[in-house]
Amino acid sequence: MLEKYKVKSPVAILLFNRVENTKKLFNIIKKVKPEKLFLIADGPRKENKEDTIKCEETRKIFDNIDWNCKVYKKFSDKNLGCAKNGYTGFSWVFENVEEAIFLEDDCIPDISFFKFCDELLEKYRNDSRIMLISGTNQLGNWKKTDYSYHFSRFGGIWGWASWRRAWKYYDFDMRLWNDKEVRKNLRKQLNFFQYISRRDIYNQIYNKTAKFSSWAYQWGFARIVQSGLAISPCVNLITNIGSGNDATNNKKKSSVSNLKSFEMKFPLKHPQFVLPDVEYDKKIYNKIQGSNYRILKNYLSYRVKRVLK
Repeated sequence: MLEKYKVKSPVAILLFNRVENTKKLFNIIKKVKPEKLFLIADGPRKENKEDTIKCEETRKIFDNIDWNCKVYKKFSDKNLGCAKNGYTGFSWVFENVEEAIFLEDDCIPDISFFKFCDELLEKYRNDSRIMLISGTNQLGNWKKTDYSYHFSRFGGIWGWASWRRAWKYYDFDMRLWNDKEVRKNLRKQLNFFQYISRRDIYNQIYNKTAKFSSWAYQWGFARIVQSGLAISPCVNLITNIGSGNDATNNKKKSSVSNLKSFEMKFPLKHPQFVLPDVEYDKKIYNKIQGSNYRILKNYLSYRVKRVLK
């Protein structure tokens, strides 16, 4: 069992006000002892005294670093929200380093996640086809007897790694969504239900009508429109413990909340090809999105309104 590992890559952590979650994550960070640590902390919500106390307590957890580590801090005095804090924070990281490993305060990784990212950040450093290394496998495990990982058109962001060369395509406002050629080609690339579910979300982000706060949909869109692939591990390496009333978006537990994490086995077994696993992508979509009936119902309602207009 890999109980300790000295991570080589810079590590970045997105913080807010969840003290207990952050303590659990810090206990893992202590074991891998990064030499470069980026802390991205959002500020308290306006006139929220509880936030002020918890945000300060969360930040102080990292005063207990007792190893040789250069700490970079981006602490906001005001509340930016999950979306803007993530986008500006990750962009700031890539202004300082070429590649990094990213975790949010509710994403608790197995130690082997860091070694997995280290090795693949190096292996695919100059391969523009690969834009994301994910630590999440929402199926728990997938074809783990064949290879250590596979390629996906989507990829999870509960623990991930990437390079500056890939992040440069990120656009918070998703201006390419207004390009008719982009939308036409996406309809051909994705199956009907995948496209419809994403179209609704992309419209909300582009039109700035979204009621959720997320940087992740824009990151997924950037990868899809650049034909970029994600690496997904054969076993899940991250447990997300953030679902609940204090969560920004995941207030209700879902089928992928609190998934058990496993240890990645080394040496890694690398695929001899770079092709997205279509079957995996389909199963992941079905597990996360749920029934296609709801999507179809929303789609038909949308079409009726268009006809009536």
